[in-house]
Amino acid sequence: MPELLLIYDKQCPFCDRYARLVRIRASVGELRLVDAREGGAVMDEVTAAGLDIDRGMVLKMGTRLYYGADAMQVLALLSTRSGCFNRFNYGLFRSKRVSALLYPLLRACRNLALKLMGRTRIDNLHLTDDGRF
Repeated sequence: MPELLLIYDKQCPFCDRYARLVRIRASVGELRLVDAREGGAVMDEVTAAGLDIDRGMVLKMGTRLYYGADAMQVLALLSTRSGCFNRFNYGLFRSKRVSALLYPLLRACRNLALKLMGRTRIDNLHLTDDGRF
């Protein structure tokens, strides 16, 4: 089974709650959560791929990277259907089109929450000078 890593911003309360609630089917493997703010080899890989972690979470399956809405959709398809959250997640994000439409709204909520909390961007691509939202 390929290694499954979810790289996300643990300081975002929405991202963290989602990551802790999503359950992957046992037949797929175990999902390991990675805090993007800690850096390391996997964040180096995300950055080398040109993926801005402030604009989307990353799901790594083996050597493949799924980003943003695609990561949400793949997670929904791999998830169990047990529990209210996982049934809701599957029902909502199994569609590529719906995931693509909703993900920008979720990202905007993340950005607003972090701004209100006084947190800085992760800025793995160094797009801004001061790291603020």
